[in-house]
Amino acid sequence: MASGGLQFFAFILALFGVFGVITATLLPTWKVNADVGSNIITAVTQTQGLWMDCTWYSTGMFSCTLKYSILSLPVYIQAARTTMVLSSILSVLGICISTIGMKCTKLGGDKDTKNHTSFAGGICFILAGIFGLVPTSWYTREIILNFMDPTIPESSKNEPGGAVYLGFISAGLLFIAGAIFCTSCFKKQQGPWIYPTKQQHLPCTQQENNAGYNLKDYV
Repeated sequence: MASGGLQFFAFILALFGVFGVITATLLPTWKVNADVGSNIITAVTQTQGLWMDCTWYSTGMFSCTLKYSILSLPVYIQAARTTMVLSSILSVLGICISTIGMKCTKLGGDKDTKNHTSFAGGICFILAGIFGLVPTSWYTREIILNFMDPTIPESSKNEPGGAVYLGFISAGLLFIAGAIFCTSCFKKQQGPWIYPTKQQHLPCTQQENNAGYNLKDYV
């Protein structure tokens, strides 16, 4: 029951991670640039994402433009698109596989099959977490380098947006969920490997006792 409860807890973490990764992939708030100027009424907030750039005005109006050209984008944005999409696909696949391998479900066959299935789901979650950490880390590094560059004007400098932080947290949740699923399977497989080593000495002792009785019978 303990491992079953851990699997359920990991499944909840994975669900939050899946929704977080998909949301972070679609949000246009990976970069944020606030230009207030002299009049706060005409404040403009520019945000950049993986798929579109948006401009928000203090009056409540906003406009967004899609990034149609892939080759014109920087390398780190192209890599972030690819890895975040892979993270979303792997996390959804991990949800489907782990649902079959969980102990609280009646799917997946016998215990050994369910253990292997849940282990495969944990591997998918770990890979999804890695694919989610790579783009967020690389994207944050590029923002920090541009922010610290003295040759770039202040109006062109950006800060990490909410999508980057959401990507970090979601990738961490997926990685933790995958680790719990993998370790719960290993604990179940270690039991049968320990006891046979203890039972192998029993026939030797029985043979010695039988040999002693036979000598006494001959005497």
